[in-house]
Amino acid sequence: QVQLVESGGGLVQAGGSLRLSCVASGLTFSSYAMGWFRQAPGKEREFVAGISWSGGNRYYADSMKGRFTISRDNAKNTVYLQMNSLKPEDTAVYYCAADHLLLTPGVGAVYVDYWGQGTQVTVSS
Repeated sequence: QVQLVESGGGLVQAGGSLRLSCVASGLTFSSYAMGWFRQAPGKEREFVAGISWSGGNRYYADSMKGRFTISRDNAKNTVYLQMNSLKPEDTAVYYCAADHLLLTPGVGAVYVDYWGQGTQVTVSS
């Protein structure tokens, strides 16, 4: 059974920071591109950030560049999303994702192989 378990969400004030974590099991972690998507009420799930198998390539949606940083620790089967300078419009459920190919800004959610259960991020103003 493949499981992706997110943690680290919560309530923060605008301008604050959070670090999300996702621990994977049931797959060969280093063989999967990992990433994060988010979904706000009434909106479609959208790409946030992606990272290649060994962490050499990182990808971000335009609105996240300079604020969010994705990283991975293959020894711990864990991917992280460091979120800085948070804005109210960042409020959403954030989902960990795994794919056997690529997770880049052009990838739609329908192409993701595995999903985590999501963690809520709420940014107050």
